[in-house]
Amino acid sequence: MSESIAYLNGQIVPQSQAVLPLNDAGFIYGATVTDLCRTFRHRLFRWSDHLARFRQSSSSAHLDVSLSDIDITKRAEELIAHNARWIDANDDLALVLFATPGPVGFYLGQATKAGERPTFGMHTFPHPFARYRPWIEDGVALATPSIRAVPPACVDPQIKQRSRMHWWLAEQEVQRTHPGAQALLLDLDGHVTETASSNFLIVKDGKVISPPREIVLDGVSLRVVSEICTRLEIDLTHRNIALTDCYSADEALLTCTSYCIAGVRSINGREIPWPGTMLKRLVEAWSTEVGMDIHGQITSQRPV
Repeated sequence: MSESIAYLNGQIVPQSQAVLPLNDAGFIYGATVTDLCRTFRHRLFRWSDHLARFRQSSSSAHLDVSLSDIDITKRAEELIAHNARWIDANDDLALVLFATPGPVGFYLGQATKAGERPTFGMHTFPHPFARYRPWIEDGVALATPSIRAVPPACVDPQIKQRSRMHWWLAEQEVQRTHPGAQALLLDLDGHVTETASSNFLIVKDGKVISPPREIVLDGVSLRVVSEICTRLEIDLTHRNIALTDCYSADEALLTCTSYCIAGVRSINGREIPWPGTMLKRLVEAWSTEVGMDIHGQITSQRPV
């Protein structure tokens, strides 16, 4: 094929033809579980962790993806091998997995019930490093909107999913009050949780602090940070974080699959020390682990 390919419901198709019907439950209910894995030098990084989390999310959402892990992996590697032809050797791909309950028949006059034929697909896109370059070079600005994180009693934070109206509303509010910032949500008790794409951490007195595991997504990149901290004998603890803790922190960090780790320069307009020593240590260790300058790859791309 002369274009990127995707996998959808058992078929390899041109990515331009990977479409869902109007009555898919991913649209009707916003019921979509997902995961995103990136490549380094066109090889999937921490694939087994991402696939395991996708399986757990699917199970928690009562979605039966019948394809075996072996078959999913085979198809994922096939997509990467083919689609990497369309990017530069110094660039990388993001691979997205997603599943929905499938068609809701009565929305199009059909008999199919949601869940009878779950939708499962995978696709890739070139990693948008230019988008992340300002965050790496200048630090990230965050702001806390009035919109709160969805309570765990409503939706388990461990389900990586796309029912994200609250994130959309949060981002719109933040762009009005702090243009250029990203939304950092608080829980109902006023404790810091995460951003739409990243786990959040602070550094205080040489220690790294992350919100309690039960109120945020089990980030694969957060696991990488935890492993690096263990190797470097850096204390990483999980506890509630108040905004006052953030304002007095020595550093604040974001970690996610897309850009690995970035430093925060401000929260609600209040400056946070940036860049910090901990950020530099973690970037160096992460770069060593993947055999590549993780920030150099991003800053070599021109912003769009």
